[in-house]
Amino acid sequence: MKTILFQGDSITDVGRNRERNDMLGWGYPRLVEAQLGFDHPGVYNFQNRGIGGNRILDLYARIVKDILNIAPDYLSILIGVNDIWHGLDDANGTGIQRFEKVYDMLLTELQEELPDTKIMIMEPFVLRGPATDNREDQPDRWELFSSGVYQVAAIVKGLAEKHGVKFIPLQKKFNEAEKLAPATYWLFDGVHPSAKGHELIKRQWLKAFNEIK
Repeated sequence: MKTILFQGDSITDVGRNRERNDMLGWGYPRLVEAQLGFDHPGVYNFQNRGIGGNRILDLYARIVKDILNIAPDYLSILIGVNDIWHGLDDANGTGIQRFEKVYDMLLTELQEELPDTKIMIMEPFVLRGPATDNREDQPDRWELFSSGVYQVAAIVKGLAEKHGVKFIPLQKKFNEAEKLAPATYWLFDGVHPSAKGHELIKRQWLKAFNEIK
């Protein structure tokens, strides 16, 4: 069987069971597993190692335990929003230059040590919502939040091109979805997807996967 590993923060974590690899949570990894597993019985093994609150720094710190030791055939990464969010709320953001440096280093080492692994990196995204909107103590919160996420998204796209890995665009899809229903219908707080938001991600993920498998 070929192993597909999902990596990232809470958007990937979504209540996964830390003790059982077959319980991937209720987000897009589970939706991908359901469709691919049904369409291709016995072909793929799915693992989710996303951890809520992770930044690129935290993911890099887990490179050995949660990526290299697993040596997946396919690796999917969605990371970046907390690198901005933690800077606004906890003075613990990564910083744009450091984000690029560490993500670049992560991809370089993965390609050196897992040359046969096919990598897919996903675009961070954001919409207006309770977590991202302006508030009394941060009247420019939306501008800072969205501009920061757009910057790291541009970095992710550039790194995909630099390293020759698959880039999965998501921001434009969420912007288009917002024209059909309010932002919180897709991202209930402006960051975390609802079930419908996870379905949107799943569809983009499968489209990209089918182009590289």
